[in-house]
Amino acid sequence: MTRTYWAAVTAVVLALLFAAGAVTVAAGDGNDGGDGDGGSSAARTPGEDSADTGFARDMSVHHQQAVEMSFIVRDRTKDEEVRRLAYDIANTQANQRGMMLGWLDLWGLPKVSSDEPMAWMAASSSSSGHGGHGSHGAHEVRDGSLMPGMATRTELAKLREADGKQAEILFLQLMTAHHKGGVTMAQGCADQCEVTTERSLAQGMVDAQESEMTLMADMLKARGAAPRP
Repeated sequence: MTRTYWAAVTAVVLALLFAAGAVTVAAGDGNDGGDGDGGSSAARTPGEDSADTGFARDMSVHHQQAVEMSFIVRDRTKDEEVRRLAYDIANTQANQRGMMLGWLDLWGLPKVSSDEPMAWMAASSSSSGHGGHGSHGAHEVRDGSLMPGMATRTELAKLREADGKQAEILFLQLMTAHHKGGVTMAQGCADQCEVTTERSLAQGMVDAQESEMTLMADMLKARGAAPRP
């Protein structure tokens, strides 16, 4: 419990630092003419229903669960390979979450919305003419799973109860599914978002999480298991 506590504190501190940095970077993005329209920062502030705003909100929620699962498995196994992966995911996604929440603060927008999660993908795709990544399809919100790839409350409870190899396999399977959902969402922002810095972050998420899915597939194979279909 002590190890988990200090890991959580570290992730929160880093997230706050990155959030402060995100405000500075996003403000610069709005003033340097990087989008090629020569407009002001105010002119580039994303709207309430924009892909930029929807992605920042939804991915913050998505990332928070990945951080939670990573801290759970760190206390359920002694395998250093799995613990190292969990630590990397927790720190990376806590930091990125801090950046996205920082952008919402910068834009003067609330961090939560009553809209259906991921509705921005379909709405932005139909209105902006961007390509085929925009349609996320219907997602049944069930047992705490708000977006595709997110674990349910029941699955999280099973992870908390598992130990050793069983916990490792369940974590790797849940995180692989989580990454698949995250990649779909991040690709939607990479295609549709207007803020250059946010679009670059989204593309980085796609690249990193696809690489981690390959790694997790190998780790599952080494444990006699495979990703869930």
